[in-house]
Amino acid sequence: MALFVLWDIDHTLIENAGVSKEIYAAAFTALSGREPTEPARTEGRTDRLIMGDMFARDGLPVPDWRSIEAALAEAGEARLDQLRRRGAALSGAHEALKAASARSGWVSSVLTGNIAANARVKLAAFGLDSLLDLPVGAYGADAELRPELVSVARARVQRLRGVPADVPTVLVGDTPRDVEAALTTGSGIVAVASGIHSPEELAAAGASEVLPGLSDTKRVLDVLESFAGR
Repeated sequence: MALFVLWDIDHTLIENAGVSKEIYAAAFTALSGREPTEPARTEGRTDRLIMGDMFARDGLPVPDWRSIEAALAEAGEARLDQLRRRGAALSGAHEALKAASARSGWVSSVLTGNIAANARVKLAAFGLDSLLDLPVGAYGADAELRPELVSVARARVQRLRGVPADVPTVLVGDTPRDVEAALTTGSGIVAVASGIHSPEELAAAGASEVLPGLSDTKRVLDVLESFAGR
């Protein structure tokens, strides 16, 4: 049966080893001329919110979005080699994506707070980009709040791939914000405790399916398949 699967990136598919926060800090410095007083607060937030919050906490006006996005993209591209050296694809990520991409009728993409350019950098660093239909995903430039990204991705997959509107959508992510985005948009959610949030926290947020990670490919695919029949 048909299914639209949207994967989070950081701490779901990859470990960025602190490179993400370095990207935000570098973009902030490029735009403000000084280092931020505190590191970026991420945990499932979009780049629009993350960068706006950094400027607000430092008492600075928020630059226009086009300038922010350009600074983020430049900082991300400059740290590709660092990401490859220090980061890693999480256990089972490649296998899970490959298996999902091979399922007839499934479209597999991303729903991430990262801007599209940096999402591609992070995925390409570990050879995951070719296993996802990136043009139909939703990214941190598309909206401020994560639930709003779901409708963006649904509109894209319907327009670009002809997927009917009634095809189930399921999110895979590691934070309560991923769970919230799924529950408030009528999507399925597979929560993975591969980030900083425990299985108990993810279940308390409302996730009915919580996995320790993606290492058990069969289990991941079986859970995703269960949403296709709903």
